[in-house]
Order: sequence, then structure tokens, then C-alpha cells
Amino acid sequence: MRKFKLLSLLVATFILGFVLGGAGAVQNNKQEDDYKYLRMFTDVLRTVKENYVENTNTKDLIYGALNGMLRSLDPFSAFFTPEQYKEFSQETHGEFGGVGIEIGMEKGRPMVISPIEGTPAFRAGIRSGDVIIEIDGEDTSNMNLIDVVKRIRGKPGTKVVLTLIRKGVDKPIKVELERAIIKVDSVKWTKIDDIGYIRLSQFTDGVSREVERAIKDLQSKGVKGIILDLRNDPGGLLTEAVGVSDLFLPEGKLIVYTKTRKGEINRYFARRKSVLPENMPLVVLINRGSASASEIVAGALQDHKRAVLVGERSFGKASVQNIIPLEDGSAIKLTIAYYYTPLGRLINKKGIQPDIEVKMTEEQEEKLQEYIRQKRLEGATGVILNMDMDLQLRKAVELIKTGKTYAHTGG
Repeated sequence: MRKFKLLSLLVATFILGFVLGGAGAVQNNKQEDDYKYLRMFTDVLRTVKENYVENTNTKDLIYGALNGMLRSLDPFSAFFTPEQYKEFSQETHGEFGGVGIEIGMEKGRPMVISPIEGTPAFRAGIRSGDVIIEIDGEDTSNMNLIDVVKRIRGKPGTKVVLTLIRKGVDKPIKVELERAIIKVDSVKWTKIDDIGYIRLSQFTDGVSREVERAIKDLQSKGVKGIILDLRNDPGGLLTEAVGVSDLFLPEGKLIVYTKTRKGEINRYFARRKSVLPENMPLVVLINRGSASASEIVAGALQDHKRAVLVGERSFGKASVQNIIPLEDGSAIKLTIAYYYTPLGRLINKKGIQPDIEVKMTEEQEEKLQEYIRQKRLEGATGVILNMDMDLQLRKAVELIKTGKTYAHTGG
């Protein structure tokens, strides 16, 4: 907490200097350049205040500048006005209506990282990679991530219309969604012949306990291998990513670490005996909708040669954001570190490359997702599989049955 308070104070002090036209002494070789650009900022601020055709408010101008500054850094850093920060704080502590998509920013536009299975977005056919160009007819080009989330969320039962651009589709797609309280069964499991299958759709609180329960249940039924499906899993809690990895790795193994610009490192290790025996084959499925916590798990199991990864390169979202309140009630969300796999691979913007790439065309994936959606509409609540359509799952089953995994080969 002391570090975060200090960082907050430093940021607040910097912004104050930014407004007044003079930062404190900057002890580096670029001191004069920094002063030059700070003077430029105050010159522009003064020029706008004195000459713009309408009266301007200094606070609004500064907020606009701060919003632009944070947006220029990366898709996940953002500036919150006092009102936005208050709403954000309330939303993180209570239920809200949503549509079931994880969103990032790409080239100034909101992009779908992944729809969550069983939610309004999934049922409507929204896909990973869809770019949202309008929300209820309003252009998203000038919105930051906070604005986008605020407009999509709302009272359950109300509707929102998203206009999407999809790769391979010539015209924009309009989708009307009814907001709902998003509650998803994050872990489901079943057997495929003598192979256990675990579907993990989101890293919500408690999923590591559920995955452990799934493993033990499947082991009691005599399975000879496990498939962990992380496809279209947008991630979630770091603690759960560490907890799930811990189920498959021996005590003491490094799972993931974070590193700041200053080289400060925070490491996360397996702290218990693995639940899954080391000689039991494990295959992990990933695709471009696998992000964040999914990539941490996949990267750890791949680096330690505990699992064979099958599918497509993951999304590449693995950074640490810190919320830093400012003295006027506003706040900034700032990326302060990146996640790295045990062997030091940067996940952010690079993703995790599977050991065995099995690509599915847009048409193949759409047919599979439509099959799952239809089964859900018909009332199916458990795991929904279709081995004929799902080429990636079929490959995973083949690997375990033919003994082509690390557990079979001894690494």
C-alpha cells in the first residue's frame, strides 16, 4: 500500500506541474526536452483559452488532455473523471447488466477479445476479433474503453445495439442485445471415451477449486488423459490463473512473473503437490479468444513441458494495471508491468503459440458455434461437443490416444 500511495502522490504532483507549466527537477539527460514540451502544452492551453470561438473550461481542457495522454499509451490505460471513477468503483463491487463480452482497444476502436459462452453476446453470434464501430448508433472512434463499457452495460432487460465490422464480411453487422446479469458456470466437464474433458470459460472466483473437483471426478472414472479447453476464455483473476496452474505443476515450479520498467519482479510459484499425476497426459486447447489468465496457464504448462498446446495463437493480453486516485476525485488506470512465462517469454501483444497449430476457417468456426448456440437454445446445460465439426478437439483426442504427449514420452 505504501508503494501505491507514493506512486499516486508522484502522479498527482506531475499532473499539477503539467498544468502550471513547470515540473519538478527532472534528473536525466532529457530534462530540457521535457521542459520544452511542458511549455508547449501551457502555450497551447493559453492560446485556446484566449482565442477559441467559445468560452472554454480549464478543467474540461485538462481532462481532455489527460484522456488523450492515457489513450496514447496502450489499450488498457485510461483516465477517469470523478464521475467515471465513482461509477467504476461501484460496478466492481456489485452486480450489473451486461452482454457477456471482454473488450479491448485496437487502433482507437473497441474490439471483442472474446464472447463468454451462454451470454447474450454468445447467443447473438458475436466473435473474437469483431470491431465495434457504433453503440446505439453512436460512433466509437472518440470513446475510450471506460466510455465503451459504460454504454454497453446497463439495467438488465434493456437493449443495446452494436454495429460490428468483421474480417471477411463486406458490410457492417448490426446486433441487438438484451442486457442481463452475467452469471456463468465457468467450469464444466465430461468424458470423451476414456479421456477427460474440462471446459474453463472464465477465471472467476473459485474456478481453481472447481477444476480440482473436475480432475478428481474424472480420475475416479478411470480417464487416461485430460483435455483442458481454454478457447475463447477471456481470462479473469490472476489468483485463479495461478491456482489452476498449481493443479498441474509440482510444488516450487514458477508459474508466471511480472516485471516493471524499472526491473522490479514479482514471481508466482506452485505451492502444492500437483493434483493431476505427472504421468497422465494433458492437452490444452487455445485460440485467438484465449487471453490474459488463459495465456498465463497455457504458457506455464507449455514452458514446463507439462502439456501439449493445440489450436491457434492466443490473443496476447497480459499486462498489469493499477488504479491511481488523484486529489480531485479523478483517477488513472495505468499499465505498470507485463506478465512473462516461466522461460521469460513476453505474452503481451505476442500471445502464446501452440505446439501444434490447428486452424479453423471462419466458416468452420461459425458452424461449430452455431451448433453450440442451438443446443443451448434447446435447453442443453452441460458440455456440448461435436467431434465432426471441432477439428482442434479431435486433434487433442488423437494425441492422447496415440501417446504423443509429454507424459507419454517422458518430456
